[in-house]
Amino acid sequence: MTVAFPTFQNQALLTTALTHRSALNEHISTSKESNERLEFLGDAVLELVATDFLYDRFPDEQEGMLTVFRSALVKTTTLAEVAQELKLGEKLYMSKGEETSRGRQNVGLLANAFEALLGALYLDQGIEAVRSLLNELLFPKMDVILQKRLYKHSKSQLQEVLQAEGISAPEYIVVGESGPDHDRQFTVKAVIGGRDAAT
Repeated sequence: MTVAFPTFQNQALLTTALTHRSALNEHISTSKESNERLEFLGDAVLELVATDFLYDRFPDEQEGMLTVFRSALVKTTTLAEVAQELKLGEKLYMSKGEETSRGRQNVGLLANAFEALLGALYLDQGIEAVRSLLNELLFPKMDVILQKRLYKHSKSQLQEVLQAEGISAPEYIVVGESGPDHDRQFTVKAVIGGRDAAT
């Protein structure tokens, strides 16, 4: 699904939101700073607006369940999916090295860029503009999260199944690491009853 990219009154804010830190060394962007500060702000704005949405949508849920729902709604993969719908990866300023290492498709980088975009939109047009964008792009995903029970962490789901079968909890062992220091990816093996169960 392709959606309309938000318009900005202050184009410099948008440029900064789209500037990955790797672009600064190669002077690819006109921005003098990366999007990291805007990402920091956008993360906080996202948490507030998502919390408000969940508080209104689930008036009978307790704080613990609302926290679980929020974690599922604003997790990296969900935010990256929204970033892909906006074709945000195509618009980012980044170094050739970052681009060569598939930075435009990197889930963590896309999620961070989306948060930076939210931070910039907040500064440019206020919280209602952010709320409007999230109402259109992110919050409808809550229905799928509920239907598919995506709010349950895969480790939690596995442990629930094992407990129901009377099997002890698995042991998790890191078997591989990859990616740059700022975005490490880990491969983990689950060992159940002394046997490798999954990686």
